[in-house]
Amino acid sequence: MAPGDHKCAAIAAAQKNAGLSDADLAAKINSNEARVTQIINGSAPPTEAEFKALASALGIADVPHTGVHSTV
Repeated sequence: MAPGDHKCAAIAAAQKNAGLSDADLAAKINSNEARVTQIINGSAPPTEAEFKALASALGIADVPHTGVHSTV
């Protein structure tokens, strides 16, 4: 899988729509900015727990984390 292939479009779009920085989002999920940046830019896939935490923090419901992500 090439870098960026696992970028989650739903998470990235919701973050942008919410106007949250990576640091803001990291604080909401009790993580660190570097890890959130990796997930958002597609350089590292989120774990199931990270995906659920991000979705919850961004108010996203009903978005399955299948491990297959589209590139934004």
